[in-house]
Amino acid sequence: MDDTHLSAAPPAREGSAILGQVPIEITVSVGFARPMVRDLMRLRRDAVLPLDRRIDDPVELYIGDKLIARGELQELEGEQAGYLGVRLTELANLDEML
Repeated sequence: MDDTHLSAAPPAREGSAILGQVPIEITVSVGFARPMVRDLMRLRRDAVLPLDRRIDDPVELYIGDKLIARGELQELEGEQAGYLGVRLTELANLDEML
């Protein structure tokens, strides 16, 4: 991915009222695993599949195949305790993607 499109969070801008109501799915990538098929076939319950990232590494956020941001995993508190969230640390210039 080209990191030149990511920067510190820019100020939010208002979109049109119609587009603002359209839901969009964001995928958060925490890492990849590339096991051999034979190793994949041996996986059982409670097996650990190592990923290519460390626990402190940033996660990447995608819309489709477009990298839109990076961030840090956070455990939510209060009524959402136990759920995960992402604290955004870098954002893509979404205007360039449209």
